[in-house]
Amino acid sequence: MDLSKIKKIYMIGIKGVGMTMLAEFLAHNGYEISGSDTAETFMTDKVLQDAGIQVHQGFAAEHLQEHFDLIVYSTAYTRETNEELKIAWEKKLKLASFAETLGAVFNTRFGIAVCGSHGKTTTTAWLGYVLQECVLKPNVMVGAQVPQFNGSSITGDSNYLVIEADEYQNKLQYFNPKIIVLNNIDYDHPDFFPDVASYEQAFIEFIFKLPKSGVLIANFDDPTIKKIAPAYCKGRIISYGKNKKCDYIISNIEWDGQKQFFKLQLKDDEGISDIGEFAISLNGEHNVHNATAVIIAAIELNADLHLIRRSLESFTGTARRMQIKGKFNGAIIVDDYAHHPTEIKATLDSAKQKWPDKKIRVIFHPHTFSRTEALIDDFATSFSKADEVVVLDIYASAREAKGTITGSEVAEKIRTSLNNKKEIRYIALLSEAEHYIRETAKDTDVIILMGAGDVFRIGDSLISNYV
Repeated sequence: MDLSKIKKIYMIGIKGVGMTMLAEFLAHNGYEISGSDTAETFMTDKVLQDAGIQVHQGFAAEHLQEHFDLIVYSTAYTRETNEELKIAWEKKLKLASFAETLGAVFNTRFGIAVCGSHGKTTTTAWLGYVLQECVLKPNVMVGAQVPQFNGSSITGDSNYLVIEADEYQNKLQYFNPKIIVLNNIDYDHPDFFPDVASYEQAFIEFIFKLPKSGVLIANFDDPTIKKIAPAYCKGRIISYGKNKKCDYIISNIEWDGQKQFFKLQLKDDEGISDIGEFAISLNGEHNVHNATAVIIAAIELNADLHLIRRSLESFTGTARRMQIKGKFNGAIIVDDYAHHPTEIKATLDSAKQKWPDKKIRVIFHPHTFSRTEALIDDFATSFSKADEVVVLDIYASAREAKGTITGSEVAEKIRTSLNNKKEIRYIALLSEAEHYIRETAKDTDVIILMGAGDVFRIGDSLISNYV
């Protein structure tokens, strides 16, 4: 796809987080962007509005009456389920999926792909912010709103392009990176990948695409990455982790109640040398690994270490990742995107570290029937650090119309796994859960609205003042 010959683009399903980041980036780069999505309010609405992008509320064939050089569509929709996509296909308009279009943009630049099962959004935003603060003028696309970007993307004057590279539906096949940052590999998306092997294969093929001049920045504390990286990467591998055999060795992790500190050492042919201590404002050990990947990538791009250290500490995170939204009746309201058992455990570990004397209450919105059913045993054990869990009905998303597992079954599975030692409730609807919180919230509570769906709406409705 030659984007230099394209000016006017229409995007079907524009409110999805990936579509929004692409739409904002293209708009900032001079393309005329408009699109459509369902009429419900999304967390991306403000980003699109701030970017001046026209969004039709609802899908209708008449939206395509004027000429567009390209129609970009979210793969959440098909010709059978979306009338705009059906019309575009019948009229033989130029069509491309979100991933194909993102790949067309990415592959014309010095592409840096941040991938892995967990932590992509935070790491991408963090790296983009650090490179910007180090005056490297990067281009960046993140699948979430980043307060320090005033949106979800950065348009810079350099040829560097940092993207959040999603493995779902094997979107990785469309990207030809120069640098890969690989945080972890942990089975997910069972609606597309039938088993662990097929999921890992997507990453293997992506690693294999790196040219000999390319760099793989890899978390070797992850056993799968440690196994596949040397076997399939033709480029240079830079490993990091707490393991003393890594190239960058993490040690002395500490939390003082406000910031997290850790030390880095570099092991090379001449031995081990100290890089020094770093501080970050995000808590949780997983964020130490994310920060280390950012440091290494910035060093590889010749950023100044003093500026790396300073900007690493001043990064404040992204929307919906342990984001403190405000207070209700004295209770701290937190919005978090965790929707996989590993992410839930990491979030709750972080919450207990940050608020050791508070009651941690979770409103959990399971995301997709297929994921919930495939990983149900892991979900059941992932809430051990919570004091209370409220399970909502499953958020189907545009991918799935229905499934066989229910929110009630998830709640019962969690209750059984935790031997009835915690408060576990099933409350079907968001409105009912909001009413429950209104009646029970206390100043000793931290209430985490957890899930990749629209559970954040409860917090938006509850909050009376902001932190």
